[in-house]
Amino acid sequence: MDTGRRLETRQRCGTLINVERDELLKELSIDRKAAGARHSRAGWVVALAVLLLGVLGGGLWFGFARLGPPSVRLAVAHSSRAGGGTSVLDASGYVTARRQATVSAKITGKVVEVNIEEGMRVTEGAVLARLDDVEAKAQLALARAQLTATRSQLGEIRAQLVQAENDLARQEELFKKNLVSAQSLDAAHAQRDTLRAREANTEDQIRVGQESVVSAEVQLDNTVVRAPFGGVVVAKAAQPGEMVSPLSAGGSFTRTGIGTIVDMDSLEIQVDVNEAFINRVTPGQPVEATLNAYPDWKIPGEVIAIIPTADRSKATVKVRIAIKARDARIVPDMGVRVAFLESRATNAGQATSRPGANPAAVRVPTSAIRGQGGEGVAFVYRDGRVERRSVTLGPVVGANREVTRGLADGERVVVSPPDSLKDGDPVKLLEGG
Repeated sequence: MDTGRRLETRQRCGTLINVERDELLKELSIDRKAAGARHSRAGWVVALAVLLLGVLGGGLWFGFARLGPPSVRLAVAHSSRAGGGTSVLDASGYVTARRQATVSAKITGKVVEVNIEEGMRVTEGAVLARLDDVEAKAQLALARAQLTATRSQLGEIRAQLVQAENDLARQEELFKKNLVSAQSLDAAHAQRDTLRAREANTEDQIRVGQESVVSAEVQLDNTVVRAPFGGVVVAKAAQPGEMVSPLSAGGSFTRTGIGTIVDMDSLEIQVDVNEAFINRVTPGQPVEATLNAYPDWKIPGEVIAIIPTADRSKATVKVRIAIKARDARIVPDMGVRVAFLESRATNAGQATSRPGANPAAVRVPTSAIRGQGGEGVAFVYRDGRVERRSVTLGPVVGANREVTRGLADGERVVVSPPDSLKDGDPVKLLEGG
């Protein structure tokens, strides 16, 4: 009986031990599903953090970009009196160059070198291109060799002439003593005179040889194409390997020019004025020109001359106008509108007699002024920043507004200033501004 009880008790203890061991193993085991859920939640948290950082960075970048200086365009305030007064006539025309040349070689030859490109500025005498000079160099060498040979002949003839003159002197002495015949004396004279003639002929040949050398040097120099005046290259017409000729040789394989050069200092404006209004134009009259490409830029000018002939088909008279503001933006063949202004004498008389006339008034584009009525605001550019300036406004003249107080001649103002622009703000100039 005791033995049976012991066995039963031992079995129960083993069972309890096994149960406790299983429970401990379950507690030590890893729950794969729970771990995966935790990893998934961590991934979403990281992704959300990255997204928030990206949005925050973009907002900061946009904010800093907005804080950068605005880009503006400027216009120059011009004196109303310097402009000559109000417009009495408007006309359209083009910018032209008085000095413009298509440069070609003086001889026909093959191009071996071209040293120009469009837009390049060249000085007078600069080498634009070179032609094949092998034949020209050979001709020069031949002319020099012939000149050297002729000079050698002259030396020989002069030596013979010295001998002939000595012989003649001896023959004359002997003839006086009746020791030789008159025939011998005549022969000595003839020998001397012959050598003198040969000497003169050889000297003439030397001069011809010298001229031949000069001509050969000129032909060699003609293989080099140089700029006739300083200016800007506006067209390149030839490439190495092509044939060029000063005259058209027919076909499309021979060029007649190397390139075209324009003297930018000779630019002027030519307009056609209706002959019915030409009486309003006089030489020396001030004008205000506006390029089609830069409508807010007023260029001062002056009438050079009225061409004394009319175009029957168009009933117009050509007028030449000098440009008084040199600028790289003014290029040939640009379209331009010209306002012929009242003469200075007339305008000065009106300014003196008109009550309340302000000789310090200036004109600026209408878009550079904020405000209506008689008061407004303009932003003056100076050293990278703008200065808010209260101005007194005058009448509107075309696309401009007259400012009677607050601006000085030559000051630069911001055109179409942004609404956020304030006094002292830094600004960045647009190209051409």
